[in-house]
Amino acid sequence: MLGAPASSGGKPVGEQDNATEVTAAGIARLAGVGRAAVSNWCRRHADFPRPVGGTGASPAFALAEVEEWLREQGKLAEVPLRERVWQQLAGHPAGPVTALVHAGCALLLIRDRPTEWLKLNGLTDARMAEALADRLDRVLTRRFGSQAAVNTSGTAPGKAGPDDSSQSAVNTGHAAPVAPRPAEAAVSAPLLRGIGELAAELGTRRTFEFLLGRQLDANPRQYTLTPAGPAALMAELAGRPRTVLDPAAGTGALLGAVRSPTAVYAQDSAPELAALTALRLALSTDAEVHARVGDTLRADAFPGLTVDAVLCHPPFNERDWGHDELAYDPRWEYGFPARTESELAWVQHALAHLRDGGTAVLLMPPAAASRRSGRRIRADLLRRGALRAVIALPAGSAPPYNIPLHLWVLRRPTAGTRPSPPGLLLVDTASTVDGRARDDWQAVRSAVLDAWRPFDRTGTTAEQPGLSRCVPVLDLLDDDVDLAPARHLPPPADGGAEHLADVGARLGETLRLAAGLAPPPPGTGA
Repeated sequence: MLGAPASSGGKPVGEQDNATEVTAAGIARLAGVGRAAVSNWCRRHADFPRPVGGTGASPAFALAEVEEWLREQGKLAEVPLRERVWQQLAGHPAGPVTALVHAGCALLLIRDRPTEWLKLNGLTDARMAEALADRLDRVLTRRFGSQAAVNTSGTAPGKAGPDDSSQSAVNTGHAAPVAPRPAEAAVSAPLLRGIGELAAELGTRRTFEFLLGRQLDANPRQYTLTPAGPAALMAELAGRPRTVLDPAAGTGALLGAVRSPTAVYAQDSAPELAALTALRLALSTDAEVHARVGDTLRADAFPGLTVDAVLCHPPFNERDWGHDELAYDPRWEYGFPARTESELAWVQHALAHLRDGGTAVLLMPPAAASRRSGRRIRADLLRRGALRAVIALPAGSAPPYNIPLHLWVLRRPTAGTRPSPPGLLLVDTASTVDGRARDDWQAVRSAVLDAWRPFDRTGTTAEQPGLSRCVPVLDLLDDDVDLAPARHLPPPADGGAEHLADVGARLGETLRLAAGLAPPPPGTGA
């Protein structure tokens, strides 16, 4: 086994390692063969390890037993270290998510106190497990302990509050990862030793990103991801904020895309995701990381917090978002959203957490720009200068990949001032890509920023037919308040006389070829 010590404090190493399971697909990767070969080994070799879990259709085997058998048969390929570590994580008896949290905690210790980790790594599994819990508690308390009272007792954003990091993340709503106890650390010891080796090769941040990426790829239906391209574009549209909130943080992709923040705030309803996000951000930035667990719309974890920017990829088309309980919520400054307009509730939640002049960028379904049930809120957002741009992305930019999602860029109006002559920037990037958006994302990014940056500076931008236009708000305040960019953009330019001449030449050539292929008229003797 990778990184296994000579002894494990009186407990046979094999007994401890056998807790980690691997599927037939994992065995195939370890041996460098196809899954059919693994099936043949199971049938033809009486000494092949027996399943220890899984199902009849997808059995699971003890990783240590499989490695021993492959080694004896000369079938154990020289597998990269990262593949071996991934198999240990994926087959962890407590599940891959718990194993990933343990890995992230260890990586924080390796990053912050590498000398202590080297000392621990020289101990037996049992002694390392006993000492590890205390070391991890110290690192986690220093990194996350100050988040417990942020803006719940008058503490200013970005300032440390009372430390109650000993409280359970799930019970209190705080998402600070919990260090594994000695018994848990003993089970994870072989994995953590492998994590240490991989961190020496890749670095702590890249090691966690690799393992998290593998977990997300292995379970695509469990997570709604924001791809790197759209996440980076949203961060660029927000400028260079120092404090940033994502109220539907998921795996932390949006907050991770922000350059050099001083404090990041994350909330998610899934405790496991919130803990992973906290670790991911702690390993990728030196900013203060404040993560919370809870239903954002029903139970805002950061009441009173105002930040420079809010980035959000909210859940779409939710009916059970709290409509009946939240009728008199002070966040509905621009109107109470209809039950079918959950996205407009998220928009107003974002605006409520912005300082004056702060920017919010939300990934929205296209229907939010045109549904009649939301027209009054859209109209008030326009009248008061809060909605600054609606940007249509090409289909395939982000999940769900079959529809062209929109980016809404909003800005919190400054209290006591009248909005400048309002105009809304509309951008439609469908014409900037030929094929899938992910294959030519740079063209999408350039088109959006080339339109947004002059508009952000001056309130206007040069019209580009078929691509972008600054539309006066008065022209949009009709009965529908339809903000879909394609409806208001002039058609693309035809290219002028040169373009027409080219079309004429190609048409003439096509007609010539067609005439040559046609049969001769009857009676011509040909």
